[in-house]
Amino acid sequence: MAIPATLRRPHPWGYSGDDKGDSMSGSTFGTLFKLMTFGESHGPALGVVIDGTPPHLPLSEQDIQTELDRRRPGQSSVTTPRQEADRVRILSGVFEGVTTGAPIALVIENTNQQSRDYAHLQSIYRPGHADYTFQQKYGIRDHRGGGRSSGRETAARVAAGAIAKQWLLRHGIHIQAYTRSVGPIEADTFQLDTIEQNPVRCPDPVKAQEMVALIERLRDEGDSIGGVIETIITGCPAGLGDPVFDKLDACLAHAMLSIGTTKGIEFGDGFHATQHRGSDHNDAWQVDEGGRIKTRSNHAGGILGGISSGEPIVFRVAIKPASSIAKPQQTVTTTGQPAQIEVHGRHDPCICPRAVPVIEAMAAMVLMDRWLIQRSMNPTWGHES
Repeated sequence: MAIPATLRRPHPWGYSGDDKGDSMSGSTFGTLFKLMTFGESHGPALGVVIDGTPPHLPLSEQDIQTELDRRRPGQSSVTTPRQEADRVRILSGVFEGVTTGAPIALVIENTNQQSRDYAHLQSIYRPGHADYTFQQKYGIRDHRGGGRSSGRETAARVAAGAIAKQWLLRHGIHIQAYTRSVGPIEADTFQLDTIEQNPVRCPDPVKAQEMVALIERLRDEGDSIGGVIETIITGCPAGLGDPVFDKLDACLAHAMLSIGTTKGIEFGDGFHATQHRGSDHNDAWQVDEGGRIKTRSNHAGGILGGISSGEPIVFRVAIKPASSIAKPQQTVTTTGQPAQIEVHGRHDPCICPRAVPVIEAMAAMVLMDRWLIQRSMNPTWGHES
């Protein structure tokens, strides 16, 4: 099929269309627990191939589906109304209910895409999106929902992360993310057992209601709002991570900032640490009643020198407002002509609720990958007593 003239502009890096060596990059993640995602928002399906899952891990489609149901669209009034069941199919790597050690292939079909909603975007760049930058990099783009730049790609990550979460739970590691703030509204209490009981996944039931009201008001105005997602990881032993380039916090930061909606990350006290003195910020060591070495506080967020300390790992991720809004915005066409745009269709007024399981999934894959790397260096590390 011929490429439309509006998309057939000269590539800024001299791409002619016949260079056999050019290819899409950046779709793989991990070292020993490694995955590659594929698919577009408005294509037939999304999916992921995972290599490196140890054999004999109990795994079913329902184990993965539980996590996908937390991320799927159409959950509530504060998420996109797009209706996708996001039913996952395991194509390989699982036999008689357990992993075999072979690559695991998962596929999630798109069933409710409405590409006509994007027809008018073929020759215009949306503010806040990757339309222009994608075009500059590859000389071609999929204007239907952003293609690979769409947040829908994260469904494949959540599917892969569900496997890592299953494996980590068998080793006593639990990952819990939640919406700490939406706009100026921040949680005051942290009742972790209430997170899945409100549509914003906030641990403060009172503030959750205020968040919902704010999101719904902005949605009705054709606007969106950002927020902060906090993650607490418990049960991770001391010693995970490396001291230089592959620091555990650096690996987690890489994973979090690979999610399209994220704009920043901080660990422990984060930027607030700049207001402390060393005497206040240092976490003093002690021996607890069980004879274990621990810290009296956790300003560092569970990571010291790039290596886990055994304390809870705590980090916060900044989530930007959704870029697709119905308010009029100034932009330009693909030929450089000034234009005004209103993005209609089905979009999230706040991405935080559905980003929570994505952040948990990425954290799980980092921890499992680093654990397997550590075990390859020291086979006795992390064994249960």
